[in-house]
Amino acid sequence: MAGKFECYKDKAGEFRFRLKAGNGETILSSEGYSSKASCTNGIQSVQKNCTDEKCFEKKTTSGGKFRFNLKASNGQVIGTSQNYSSESGRDNGIKSVGRSAPGATIDDQT
Repeated sequence: MAGKFECYKDKAGEFRFRLKAGNGETILSSEGYSSKASCTNGIQSVQKNCTDEKCFEKKTTSGGKFRFNLKASNGQVIGTSQNYSSESGRDNGIKSVGRSAPGATIDDQT
């Protein structure tokens, strides 16, 4: 099921996006961008890289939670997940990004 990207401006005036799965849960969030065009490029990079497992960096927090980063081919982080309580939850989050992002629509909230 396709998800959607929400493009929005944060309190600091930076552009950000979040990817929501078909069930409405946020599964990936971006860094802040100074321009809307850069934010749109970030979304396109997620769509391009989300089906390549090598682009996902699995991490464990100091508190024992699990998360992941999606990286572009140049190694730059383009999205970060929420914290998960288990490795299997994190791995399911990665699969959800791969299913949701390619056909996701963009909801421009700016």
